[in-house]
Amino acid sequence: MATSFNYVQGDTGPQIKVTLVDEETNTATNLTGGSVTLHFRAVGETTVLFSRALYVNPDTAATGVAIVQWQANDLNQEAGTYEGELEIVKASGLRETLFDTLRFRIREDFA
Repeated sequence: MATSFNYVQGDTGPQIKVTLVDEETNTATNLTGGSVTLHFRAVGETTVLFSRALYVNPDTAATGVAIVQWQANDLNQEAGTYEGELEIVKASGLRETLFDTLRFRIREDFA
């Protein structure tokens, strides 16, 4: 995931929709009964600023789609570059963390 997302301090949107796919089989990751979590930190730092559970629609969980729904203070961070790690816990309890991270840039708000 080389994708980078740009936000302004205090934003709560847009949401991010990810589709998780097994690279070996090229099939959607079945999220039925599982969960996906985004762990968010500043680039170069080790402290996680927050962890956010992604929304997985139970009716379409088998399609591997999960959505980041930002909360009020999630992106109210200092201007700079951040990264997000996605962690999947399947219904079986198997934990899988995606190797590639999401990248974020946050700039100061004008008003």
